[in-house]
Amino acid sequence: MDGPQFLGLQPTDDPNRWNLPVVPAVLSGGGALFGGCGLAAAMEAMEATTGRPTIWATAQYLSFARPPASVSIEVVAMVEGHQTSQARAIGRVGDEEIFTVNAALGVRPSELQGQWAARPPVPPPEECPPRVLEDRHAASIMQRLTLRLADARPLDELEGPSADGRCSLWARLDGLASSTTTLAILGDFVPFGISQALGRWAGGTSLDNTIRVARRVPTEWVHLDIRVQAVTDGYGHGLVHLWAEDGTLLGTASQTAVVRRWRP
Repeated sequence: MDGPQFLGLQPTDDPNRWNLPVVPAVLSGGGALFGGCGLAAAMEAMEATTGRPTIWATAQYLSFARPPASVSIEVVAMVEGHQTSQARAIGRVGDEEIFTVNAALGVRPSELQGQWAARPPVPPPEECPPRVLEDRHAASIMQRLTLRLADARPLDELEGPSADGRCSLWARLDGLASSTTTLAILGDFVPFGISQALGRWAGGTSLDNTIRVARRVPTEWVHLDIRVQAVTDGYGHGLVHLWAEDGTLLGTASQTAVVRRWRP
């Protein structure tokens, strides 16, 4: 299936407005709309409205949307150039603004190409142990993901901070072809990296998520190379490199999250 089908994103009679029902399939473990799903829905809506692929998009999360709400997404095309569009998408439940996404979209054909980032060596997905989910993930987006610990510790082995703040997962969104939605959802994993970096039962509520799209290639599994740079004053900052199985850099994501302790 494609991204809008995976999310349940629905068009309306107005080509600039879309609806996203808030159902368990798009929830976080906290019972609210998963931030990556909100960003994915906004990106898919902007791509459909402008007819152009995303170059970068940044979301600011303002409030929570919980079932049985439906998020109304309004797309505003602010600038339409020959090859690049600048757009904004605002997600609301009633009069309450849930998220705002700004983006640039377009394609500029050029012979200038290159990739200088390199994927860190990890075993292939079939050789990595599965990530065991917690009970709070029973009715959430996590039930639609297959996750394997490429370079990460199980929760019961978090016994002190990591040396460099880095960890990694292999991830697959079951039933979804590699897409814009894939990158937006899998880019929302800095909170997972925070617990790994601290070596504590901790996580975070995302304040933002920025996606920069490098290349779009088919891949069943995506390698999430998560790098937490700092946790201070109650906030964590980090980024995720998103890699195809063949080593192609699909994109990068960066986030700041409110850090909270978990109870085992």
